[in-house]
Amino acid sequence: MQAEEVWGQRWTMNTLPMARAYMEVACRKQSLVCLAADRSTMAGLFDLIETVGASIAALKTHVDLVDDWTPEAWSKFCAAAKKADLLIFEDRKFADIGGISRKQMAGVYNIRGWSDLVTAHLISGPDIVDGLQAAWSDVGREGGVLLLAQMSSRGNLLEPAYTAKVVAKGKAHSGVFGFIGNGSRPDELVLLRDAVGDGKLIWTPGVNLAVGDGEMGQRYGHPRDAVLAGSDCVIVGSGIHKADNPGEQAAAYAKASWDALCNR
Repeated sequence: MQAEEVWGQRWTMNTLPMARAYMEVACRKQSLVCLAADRSTMAGLFDLIETVGASIAALKTHVDLVDDWTPEAWSKFCAAAKKADLLIFEDRKFADIGGISRKQMAGVYNIRGWSDLVTAHLISGPDIVDGLQAAWSDVGREGGVLLLAQMSSRGNLLEPAYTAKVVAKGKAHSGVFGFIGNGSRPDELVLLRDAVGDGKLIWTPGVNLAVGDGEMGQRYGHPRDAVLAGSDCVIVGSGIHKADNPGEQAAAYAKASWDALCNR
């Protein structure tokens, strides 16, 4: 099944190369799942790729959480992810001015050299997107920025008026891949999709096959409900890697998300 056929208006209106790259990966894997690979060792990260790589479309990393990180080990990890047909999404949540964010994409971790996607807050203004895109350009690569429009944690300060401003500015920027929405609240997600339209993608944490409240203020909604409400990728962490059989659970999330997309 061709990506253009599956995604319809999303494909037609999303011209950022990385957006189409994701939609193609999702079709090849028949999965709208991004695994939150919050492991603190390189061995743990390699294990996730081997165990669940066939059922996911992307890996969400926090490179600065890895205790035994080395440039050599990370290079091998990125090569393994590419071999498994996975996008690498560094959840850095950049928030500084454009020039500083450009430098932060370099530095010891050289995020610009291996990330396909990064997250950013728009609190400092749209120049941050220019800075992040410039960093990829500095090394001859292309990537996409996901702006935080909503969060799924209790008490967060991303209120509707702020969300509206983020969406308005993000829709107008060619370097924006899409937005992070709240997968635990489908009603809020529907409103976000209405505001975003089909020209940008929406990725959502806060989803789990077992809905309800989790640890540390996290809330969960069902992945099918999130996709039907407008999510284009569900970000799942402990629901997969803390399962008794992570491989089977990842396949279950893949099926739920893909079936919902086909239904949508």
